[in-house]
Amino acid sequence: MSSKIPSLLLNNGCKMPSIGFGTANAYKDEIIRAVGDAIEVGYRHIDGAPIYGNEVEVGQAIRQKMNDAIVDRKDLFIVSKLWSTFMSPRLVEPALRMTLKNLQLDYLDLYLMHWPMAFEENPEMILDVPFDENGRVKCKDVDYVDTWKAMEACVRQGLVRSIGVSNFNSQQLKRLLENCAIKPVTNQVEAHVYLNQKPMIELCKEYGIVVTAYSPLGRPSLVEDPVNEPILLNDPQINEVAVRYRRTVVQILLRYLTMQGVAVIPKSSNRSRMLENLLSLDFNLAAEDMAFIDSLNRNHRFVKMAWSSHHPQYPFNIPY
Repeated sequence: MSSKIPSLLLNNGCKMPSIGFGTANAYKDEIIRAVGDAIEVGYRHIDGAPIYGNEVEVGQAIRQKMNDAIVDRKDLFIVSKLWSTFMSPRLVEPALRMTLKNLQLDYLDLYLMHWPMAFEENPEMILDVPFDENGRVKCKDVDYVDTWKAMEACVRQGLVRSIGVSNFNSQQLKRLLENCAIKPVTNQVEAHVYLNQKPMIELCKEYGIVVTAYSPLGRPSLVEDPVNEPILLNDPQINEVAVRYRRTVVQILLRYLTMQGVAVIPKSSNRSRMLENLLSLDFNLAAEDMAFIDSLNRNHRFVKMAWSSHHPQYPFNIPY
């Protein structure tokens, strides 16, 4: 199956598989098994982050599949992220080296700045989210442009092949582009039918940047209040489209994004659903159906990070 997954050409000449495997919200034996299953069914793009709390286990699973000759390192596209407590330039390389040690790798294919917001750092470089007594994150004054320059240095050292950003709004992305030596290859943002990110996709295309969609299915496992949070997988209009194509709702949701040149990183611990996600790539939606699905946009964001909304670089205070 992996040979059938089309790749997206990045602006530095590297290639990224258009569908990847997300690793958030799974731990210990579950994530070891899930990553192993994902590689076996054909995933080569693995997306992770140290703040997910499972980087060591993800690394164990990857190493095991390489040792078993299921996959070669050169065929994998491994992604991790710089957490917000490590955004001081002096901490960027140590944070990346810590991730490489956890993953048992010599280099990353892609390293992302997880947020444009810096948080107060822990002197022992312990991974955490520092909250004050009011439950708000403790901010730190670090310019993400300076952080980016330290990430560029990691590229020159061969620790990572490509660098990008995550959760940057249009103003932040444009400012970074005006002040960088190495252009970001991707902006990883929440994107799905209810938050279709059309303006961001168009902006990124203008600058040769790929959009990667996290939560492409609308975070189905994390919706705690279905009364106030819509459940995308239950949308009757998407279901009607799925019935006509004889596909699942999940496959329609993923194909809607990948047909726009957007990479997707759905997460599942179920092997059959992993394969279902990959099979979203073997059909096309008609132009009229793409337009119809466009019309279902609600500008609804599931990942709000409300506890950081006071941060000067909070990205969600403008439309995109």
